Amino acid sequence: MTFQSSTQESIWRLDLPSEAATEALAAEIAHLVGADDLVTLSGDLGAGKTTFARSLIRYMAGDANLEVPSPTFTLMQVYETTDFPLVHVDLYRIESPDELNELGWDEAADGALILVEWPERAGAVLPADRLNIAFYLDSGRSAGYRHVVLTGLGKFAPIVARAKAMDALLGASGWAEAQRSFMLGDASTRAYERLTKPNGDQAVLMISPPRPAGPPVRFGRPYSTIAKLSETIRSFIAIDMGLRDLGYSAPKIYAQDAEGGLAILEDLGNEFIAGPDGPIMERYGVAVALLADLHNKDLPDTLQLPDGEAYRIPVYDMDAMLIEVELLCDWYAPYIAGATLTSGARATFVSLWRELLTEVLDAPTSWTLRDYHSPNLLWLKERQGIARVGLIDFQDCVLGPPAYDVAALLQDARVDVPANLEIRLLGEYVRLRRLAQANFDTAGFARAYAIMGAQRATKILGLFARLDKRDGKPQYLAHVPRIERYLAKCLAHAALAPVKAWCEENLPRAIAAEG
Repeated sequence: MTFQSSTQESIWRLDLPSEAATEALAAEIAHLVGADDLVTLSGDLGAGKTTFARSLIRYMAGDANLEVPSPTFTLMQVYETTDFPLVHVDLYRIESPDELNELGWDEAADGALILVEWPERAGAVLPADRLNIAFYLDSGRSAGYRHVVLTGLGKFAPIVARAKAMDALLGASGWAEAQRSFMLGDASTRAYERLTKPNGDQAVLMISPPRPAGPPVRFGRPYSTIAKLSETIRSFIAIDMGLRDLGYSAPKIYAQDAEGGLAILEDLGNEFIAGPDGPIMERYGVAVALLADLHNKDLPDTLQLPDGEAYRIPVYDMDAMLIEVELLCDWYAPYIAGATLTSGARATFVSLWRELLTEVLDAPTSWTLRDYHSPNLLWLKERQGIARVGLIDFQDCVLGPPAYDVAALLQDARVDVPANLEIRLLGEYVRLRRLAQANFDTAGFARAYAIMGAQRATKILGLFARLDKRDGKPQYLAHVPRIERYLAKCLAHAALAPVKAWCEENLPRAIAAEG
């Protein structure tokens, strides 16, 4: 490997008043690095590089008492963590970068996190993408004080910038002393951490960096723009405030950095509407009631952000829905169904969907949250009525068909919803809509429910195939048979007969399962 200069650089300066603060920094850095990453430690002699390295290694190995000797004489020491090896290297005693080859540098670095002290001895051998942490003494301060400069180079530049923004937000909002524990990530670039103060108060740190636009795929626009996917955290903030103004249990926002894609949110707990054995009837009933209540309201299409700027909810239009169903052709067909579609077959598929969606898009719209399903719906038993359902994922909200979110809930991509429960809850939704609107079109809703269920199943089959093939997330393939069953069920509706016939001819696997 050879060094290449990088124009990307981000710097974060910190004061560490004690060894405990150094250990806390090590724990934070552990969440920023992984396999094939390089962390270099530089600065003054005796300033704490080895102390930091020891803390980082112990944290990543999950063993606070792990023996971590300095590799000054062995030059290289390898440790095992849960996910990848960690290689601790001390280059103080080498005289030439050529000696790295004798150490077996390339072999040790493959698939490992590399932690290097005295990196300047390596000359131009180190890669451009790296995190450098420089430690400096201050004779005017206490013996344990250190000044630290973190420099993110290449791919680490935005990582360091985000860590710096997190530190600033936590400090400004009174959460600087909170313990941070990773909660989960999702299929997008978002991640969540639970914050716990020494007094027991809790909150959730949402990390939602701006979504890269991606390459243009149609009309000079990227997929995310066409599909009306949120590219910044501002949509989450706007919809969150709008939902809470309506009395729904979206999390309070304690602090936010819209530019950095960060927010500190009310912790709504970790109890969901589905349990280990599947949907919990009472909770799903309340979730359906919430949708009926939302869809019976006259909702605004524009909301106001804290800075006074207006946020206009995008319309779930024909282009957005069509580019989603085409994911079936792009990813599911070749990589799961093993089918090669002709250009004519694909054009027919899109034409059929265009005709179906025209009638749905001509109907009245509501706020369509788009991710209204069990992983995103929490159960708040201490609250009353529909406030018992906590909402946490709605940044991609659009103005669209009410049936979409009902289908998302009752044809849950990750949980088997029994057919009798689905029918019962559909009946409850219709009953609640008719209580508020005597002329509610039950037959029209049933038709829209089948169309939206099929549209959503088609999209998710393509998305999950893409997550596996492109993004290296094969765990989503476990849900494919369930979604195929949902698709077959929806295509049994008379309105979808032409799409069903197309699938029978071109993608029989997609509808082979019983509905």
